[in-house]
Amino acid sequence: MSSTIPARGGKAVRVARGAAIRIINTHGSQVVDTWAFNGDDVSEYMAMDATRVFNQRLTPCVGDRLVTNRRHPILILEEDTSPGRHDTLMAACDRWRYELLGIREYHDNCADNLSQAMSELGLRETHTPSPLNLFMNIPWQDDGGLAFETPLSAPGDHVLLRALMDCVVAMSACPQDVLPVNGLNRQPTEAHFEIVP
Repeated sequence: MSSTIPARGGKAVRVARGAAIRIINTHGSQVVDTWAFNGDDVSEYMAMDATRVFNQRLTPCVGDRLVTNRRHPILILEEDTSPGRHDTLMAACDRWRYELLGIREYHDNCADNLSQAMSELGLRETHTPSPLNLFMNIPWQDDGGLAFETPLSAPGDHVLLRALMDCVVAMSACPQDVLPVNGLNRQPTEAHFEIVP
């Protein structure tokens, strides 16, 4: 049975070693910022910089391990029904990001969604690590240039991440509605997840 990551909101769940979490892009156009923390010590977290070094690639492929800031494998990408375009470079959006985009009033953001989701489990992260931005289409150029493009995923596409240690997985249905990262209509939607054996 699937659970909802509400549009513009976040959820966190404990995943036991050996179990897996399926994260579903229900409508096909929603970016899901994703974090993982050691279930016994949240100061150890899935680190995108260490993961890029470990796998020697900018974005993970099926079979790749995602590693922590202490270089321990925490998740393995077992399935990906999307075109495989995910991002490991962009920081989670936060209130300062939206200020730079010209938004002066409060705007929902992934950093706050992470904190809220963790607090619902009685946990508090030490900071906002760079997330694995599932389904986020950030093409790169040979000259180092980056662009914000619409997702390539289709409704129902999913990834399956298997836990290699007891962990907490947190997710944010990215609230970005200024840039087209959640589709041309710039309308964030809900996504879903389920824990599977």
